[in-house]
Amino acid sequence: MQPLDRLRYSQRWHCPSESTYLADCSVIGGLVGGGLGAIESGGWAAGGAALGILTGGLICYAQDGDEDGDGVFDRRDQCPGTLPNTPVDHRGCPLPQYPASVKPAEPASTSEVITLSDAGNVLFAFNKSDLTPAARSQLDTLMPKLQNADVVSIKVVGHTDSKGSDAYNQALSERRASSVAGYLLSQGLAPNKLTSEGKDESQPVADNETEIGRAQNRRVELHINR
Repeated sequence: MQPLDRLRYSQRWHCPSESTYLADCSVIGGLVGGGLGAIESGGWAAGGAALGILTGGLICYAQDGDEDGDGVFDRRDQCPGTLPNTPVDHRGCPLPQYPASVKPAEPASTSEVITLSDAGNVLFAFNKSDLTPAARSQLDTLMPKLQNADVVSIKVVGHTDSKGSDAYNQALSERRASSVAGYLLSQGLAPNKLTSEGKDESQPVADNETEIGRAQNRRVELHINR
């Protein structure tokens, strides 16, 4: 068999493994080199063999494909047919895929405002901050809700009508808010959940020119955050 015939025959060999594949490529290169040496002269034999080895390697490299496009040559791909854009290891097999870690969404905070005003039962005597029996009764009714485990904080806010000076109403609203907070504490509400403040007459909810409006403005609000 002539050298070039041997080359054609060698190119049809099946490469069962990488080591066998490299050996086949070396054989192809040697045959090419030997053929070149026989054609030209004896002096070409050594150099032609080296050139032939390189040529054979390039031929084998050109014949080696990547049919599934995973970046691993078919001769080393132990998992052919990998789907496009699938991350693979050095063997061409898909890497383990783990679901992304998702932090559970925190429940959204909610708020509620409960208003107690003189428009219903009178909360305080005129110009006083002491709770009336009716006001204490209303607060007692609210205690189960206020002591619920989902309650994060409660702010007691006192308001007055427009009768009197700003400074006087500010102090009165603070005292009334503190009086409500003190009563809630006496009934077992957790101190770390409770605050109080006064807003004088600056945030009216009704007309201060009428008695009914002023009664609505004289109020205490419980701002509940959950």
